[in-house]
Amino acid sequence: MMLLHLTGHALETELTARLAEIGLTPRARCVLSSALDAGRTQSEIADDVSIDKTTMVVTLDALEQAGYAERRPSPTDRRARVVVVTELGREITEKADQVVADVYESVLGSLPADEREGLVKGLTRLLEGRLGTPMPCEKPPRRRALRHAVG
Repeated sequence: MMLLHLTGHALETELTARLAEIGLTPRARCVLSSALDAGRTQSEIADDVSIDKTTMVVTLDALEQAGYAERRPSPTDRRARVVVVTELGREITEKADQVVADVYESVLGSLPADEREGLVKGLTRLLEGRLGTPMPCEKPPRRRALRHAVG
């Protein structure tokens, strides 16, 4: 399990560094990707990308300040805000998606094809099965927080 942890940390670090080159963090990219053409509320997106409400507000503040997203009143719930990705936000999301694809291709490309397929299939099977539902835990390990939502 330590190998999975160390591998995940190395990949997260590389993605964070590469996305920083275009002015985004992994969290900001996830929020933008989840909001694209979806008409989803802040709460729905926060649930989808597994971030708390406070972090979502801070992330959206930064995305709005950068001109990547806007919060608009929900047409169905006057208490909720729908996140709309701007044209500039669409452009940066496309760049970010390409950065992520390039990193994944580079990382997986460093393995022989049969090992690459086996790794991805095995991890997918674990997440869809045995590790799909987190075990109840009084004090679960904290996820490392990213410091800034937008460069």
